[in-house]
Amino acid sequence: MIKQCTAALLAVAATLTAAVTWAAREEHTFEVSLTIPSRPFYIVPAQPDWIHRPQVLAWQHATDSLGNLEKSFDMRHDSSAIEARLATEPFLDTGTTGEVIELRVTFNDVVLSSHIIPQQVLSEEEAAVGKRVLLKIEPIKPPGGYRPGHYSGNVVLLFSASAPNGNDADA
Repeated sequence: MIKQCTAALLAVAATLTAAVTWAAREEHTFEVSLTIPSRPFYIVPAQPDWIHRPQVLAWQHATDSLGNLEKSFDMRHDSSAIEARLATEPFLDTGTTGEVIELRVTFNDVVLSSHIIPQQVLSEEEAAVGKRVLLKIEPIKPPGGYRPGHYSGNVVLLFSASAPNGNDADA
């Protein structure tokens, strides 16, 4: 009886081992990365997965208008305010003359332009503790309305630390 139970147990074990050997196997490999910003100065998207991908302004059929793009950034600087400007005037175009949609870019409720003098977007006090702020890109409806077509363009933001105000020289 013991020999029969042992033989049956070995047969079951062999069957289970063979089933595991022939079972389907699936593996997934994915990349994991991390960027830890420097403590004294950083400006990083709060959701980093969007910044290197084309962003679509949604067409609103009911109102014949375009939607806005809104994204958050985390910013900090431990010794002065933070300034920003645009590298070029922001617009979308089709490549055809006259088919241009200008964009209004605001960062922390400050309208940005490509003027050489940057605008302060975060005060020294806010920058010292860090803050999450909103980037908003709004299309400006052309005088003749929106024309059909495939539009594209780039918005290039330039950030810098403000020059020290000189009040620290007495300290």
